[in-house]
Amino acid sequence: MQKVRVPISSFQFGEISESTLMRTDSPVYAASAQRLENMVVMAEGSVKKRPGLKHIYTYPSITYNSSYPEQSTLFKFTFSDDERYIISVEHQKVRIFYLDTDGSVDWIQTITLDTNGNALPFDRDYLLEYTNAQLGDVMFICHPLFMPRMLIRTGLSAFEVTPFTFDDRRDNKVTYQPYSRFQATGVTLDPSASTGNITLTTSVAYWTAAHVGSIVRYGASEIQITGYTSATVVSGTVIDTLAIRLDVLNPLRTREGSSTVEVTHLSHGFAGGETITISDAAATGGINSGQINGTFTVSGLIDENTFTYTAGGSASSAEDGGGYVTLGSHAPTTNWDEQSFSAVRGYPQAVVFHENRLCFGGTIAEPDVIWMSKIGDYFNFDAGEGKDNESISLVAATGAVNEIRYLVSNRDLQIFAHTSELYVPTFQNQALTPTNAQIRVQTSYGCEYVPPHPFDGATIFVQNDGAVVREYLFTDAEAAYAATPISNLASHLIGLPSFMTVCHGAFDASESYAVLVNGNKDIALFSSNRTERRAAWSRVTTTGNFSSVCSIFSRLFVNVWGTDNNLYLCEFTGDIGLDRYMYGAVSAGYIDVSSVYAVGVNVQVIGFDGTNLGFLGTFTTVDYGGHAHVNLTDYPDFTHAYVGLAFTSKIVTNPIDGNMTNGPVTGEPRGISKAILDVRNTGSIKVNGSNAVIEISFSGKKEVRILGYSRDPQITVEQNEPLPMQVNGIIAEMIV
Repeated sequence: MQKVRVPISSFQFGEISESTLMRTDSPVYAASAQRLENMVVMAEGSVKKRPGLKHIYTYPSITYNSSYPEQSTLFKFTFSDDERYIISVEHQKVRIFYLDTDGSVDWIQTITLDTNGNALPFDRDYLLEYTNAQLGDVMFICHPLFMPRMLIRTGLSAFEVTPFTFDDRRDNKVTYQPYSRFQATGVTLDPSASTGNITLTTSVAYWTAAHVGSIVRYGASEIQITGYTSATVVSGTVIDTLAIRLDVLNPLRTREGSSTVEVTHLSHGFAGGETITISDAAATGGINSGQINGTFTVSGLIDENTFTYTAGGSASSAEDGGGYVTLGSHAPTTNWDEQSFSAVRGYPQAVVFHENRLCFGGTIAEPDVIWMSKIGDYFNFDAGEGKDNESISLVAATGAVNEIRYLVSNRDLQIFAHTSELYVPTFQNQALTPTNAQIRVQTSYGCEYVPPHPFDGATIFVQNDGAVVREYLFTDAEAAYAATPISNLASHLIGLPSFMTVCHGAFDASESYAVLVNGNKDIALFSSNRTERRAAWSRVTTTGNFSSVCSIFSRLFVNVWGTDNNLYLCEFTGDIGLDRYMYGAVSAGYIDVSSVYAVGVNVQVIGFDGTNLGFLGTFTTVDYGGHAHVNLTDYPDFTHAYVGLAFTSKIVTNPIDGNMTNGPVTGEPRGISKAILDVRNTGSIKVNGSNAVIEISFSGKKEVRILGYSRDPQITVEQNEPLPMQVNGIIAEMIV
């Protein structure tokens, strides 16, 4: 019989999968555990019990429905260090909470109608798919089924919701929105007149009833569609006068001694005899501008791109000229398009601010397109003449349709699509402009409907199948982005995540943590330090189910479904080891808990006498004065109390293993005779079922004797009471 001491000096690699249990040769094995439940991995490698969940708000009129398991999604709204809010987007509703400077969180407003008096378009079926971006007093909320909505802060405690609208030209005859061509090549648009109320006829079936209210452009002239007649005919109102700025520079050709002018107009659609208006043309070939501009008749057709008309004077020379020419006409043309965002084409899925531009990405009709506003002019998407400050439109034309889901402004503009990861590069010492903007495809894993977040120098995202978490990181060696898996060692902790956030300095620690809510409604907690090549996962559970999460600076908030099927907003905070806990004064021996709990619920109570805390045990709430109370008449010294639900914190080590003189003992029957734990501020824990610490709070080393043999001997450290717990390391004495 041999004895050997096996140190577990840290847990810096967190909880790892059972698939790694034969990797006893790896340094990861010696600094990890098979289970870390409700324990937070600290920067030093120790593990500490996670904070409890303070009850903030009970959502009225929301109860659990298995058909709609997500009924609130949380967004952060940060105006300044001391003006911060939590936004809960719900079915046809927005609920707003204010984070006061004293640490309290107060509900301040619920919005159900927009500024036009219409119901909000948010739908419980799509809450997981909404994206948002905030700048100053305005948050943009997007989804392909509705025009982006703006949540606007109008005062410290007042908000309103209004539909996003594009800027107009001062005369209100041009809307600075993006336009796209959805028709097939060669399809013509035939307006019945150049002004007023007209009909629009297409050469093939094109229109739907959903087009009513949208704008089409004949050249650059806007027409508001007002009625639907058939798939080829709609009615509309010309906002100005129909005119087309010819694509070709100097499109007018004169011949010496002739008044006939040839006009180059690509796919003009004329049959001959149409009335046209020429404007903005410069004098050409000796014909002055007054003679070459005006109203004329198409006198001849040369080909599909060239026609002639008779000017008011004869040319003295042959010349190509005219500069930029505008042609007024309502002849059939293939030079037409319609607004990119509409009920028939869909609306943007993704939104972000990047390099002082508002960026939208991915509609139903154009899932792989990104639109960027003019610099500093977030409501103006006018392409203009392609100057550096004008808007940008990019297509991820890579051979496969990249359905854009999220845009992230990081080192570059990162694009997370359904089937791949892309980016728009940022050039050193150069702004992003229409002439240098481009989309580059990088990796092909695809992104699930979980918002990616910048984290530890990378951007972490959930792979499309919901089974892997990856980090999207630019590598100088490859001069490209890689999407490396970061969840492989703890793959069992990742299962169809639905929400994710990143919190810096959470849990009273200096670390940053990524928080993912899984499909089973547990939380997978991730911390990383790239410099030290350290990454750790652990799990967080509660009585009930976790839902949406949101972080604001070092504060972490979460929605929790209680076992009573009610939805609660809570915050991870403090050293109180209770979930959904409330704090209140004891009056006549009773504490009112009706704001959180019903009658007949088992709760745990921590009393406070003004100086010290004391765990009083488990109580059943009773009816007292028509409300749920806890009877504390047996504890007259406690003037206040914390009431909530205790949770279990647990550490299960990897099987204790080692090398003897004749080789590894893996798989051999062996026992653990004792374990020595180094703990800090720890109360009431058990080791393999035996009491190790019975004090309320103890710091130091505790030795525990253990019996039994196994081929996979493990040490389980567990605490069920709402007391603090921190384990720095364990020394196991193994007998072989």
